[in-house]
Amino acid sequence: MSSDIAYMPQEIDIATRTFPAGVAGLMPPYDEIPKEFKRNRNKWVQFQVDWFFRGLKSYKVTPKDGIDARKAMMHLGTIQGSWEPAHEHKEAAVAYLASLWFEDVEYEAYELQSL
Repeated sequence: MSSDIAYMPQEIDIATRTFPAGVAGLMPPYDEIPKEFKRNRNKWVQFQVDWFFRGLKSYKVTPKDGIDARKAMMHLGTIQGSWEPAHEHKEAAVAYLASLWFEDVEYEAYELQSL
């Protein structure tokens, strides 16, 4: 496992995944997240934005050594679904953690539908 991974994916139980109320313990503090994950458009921020606003039709992640991809995606999805954090914190945390846990991501987001 890479020594630069400060945060590891946690196992998320079904109740927490279904009703993700308290997720502060799943995210790094906002002030510890590098600025390139705060509203800058890099591939990880774009991944979070597309996932949050459009949903993922399909995805393929390439996990870094020692990372369980299923557990990592559940962890990130739980953060995405929570009402607890400010959106800016949620966006930055998901993008940052994804960059720590995955070498790469390929995905297709759903098309936005007009009303």
